[in-house]
Amino acid sequence: MKRVQAVKEVGDVNEVGAMVENQVPPLARVEDEGPLERVWAEMGQAWAIAVKDVRVYYLTPPMVMFGLLMPFFMFFSFSVGRSLGPETSVARLLALTTFFTASSAGPVIIPMERRVRTFDRLLVAPVSLATVLLGESLVGTFFALVVTMLPLLAGIVVFHTTILDPLLLAIALVAGSLSFSVLGILFASWPAESPGAIMMPSTLVRWPLLFVSGIFIPLSEMAPWSRAVSYLSPLTYSQDLLNQAVLGAGVQSPALDLLALLASLIVFLVLALKLHGVSRRRGY
Repeated sequence: MKRVQAVKEVGDVNEVGAMVENQVPPLARVEDEGPLERVWAEMGQAWAIAVKDVRVYYLTPPMVMFGLLMPFFMFFSFSVGRSLGPETSVARLLALTTFFTASSAGPVIIPMERRVRTFDRLLVAPVSLATVLLGESLVGTFFALVVTMLPLLAGIVVFHTTILDPLLLAIALVAGSLSFSVLGILFASWPAESPGAIMMPSTLVRWPLLFVSGIFIPLSEMAPWSRAVSYLSPLTYSQDLLNQAVLGAGVQSPALDLLALLASLIVFLVLALKLHGVSRRRGY
């Protein structure tokens, strides 16, 4: 069984190399490319990486467990018996799902790619580290957007939930998924070749961010000191955006929430690039 799995993984590595190498221009042409052409080439490489990861990793047990089942189990375990309305339940479940699903992709995929040396092959394709991380972050974003459709459709069809601002809802889901996916890439900078070795430490960070975010205790009901702490969590701003989109009531302006999510995305990306560079120098 292990031998069959190894053969499958080697096949995946060869397939990924072919996909990415087709997107990479010859070295002789790279120097002649203008900035715009180079950006398009990098985007094409990132897209090839994202497509490969979707095909290879989406139905693996760690992705299903940490990205699909965990947010639903956590929501129902903390919400049963609290008499929440359908709109409030949908808004909170959407925030919880985007947070856990998007931030689980990087810690699952990157260590598995290190183990089969796909990461090394991508970087000598040649593909820059920033492009590889961008492709991996797109995987988490797509995964979160797909999974969030389940509670959203259930809320609309089964519980007749009304979405007051569909455009703001779409923006909130995309912005939150991007930010949380890059957070997962940051977690994956931990030098390890096993998803479990990254998932456990990352859970110690994600749970505090979850409990101070206003999902289980609204910001308006928090003490002043705990509300100040909640602003350190990017999930706070995602939840506030979703509250405004679904319930029509938020604590802050949508523009401030979006700026906070964008700022957190940039901070996570810069830290991820630096820490992944350190891990590469250590042989991971």
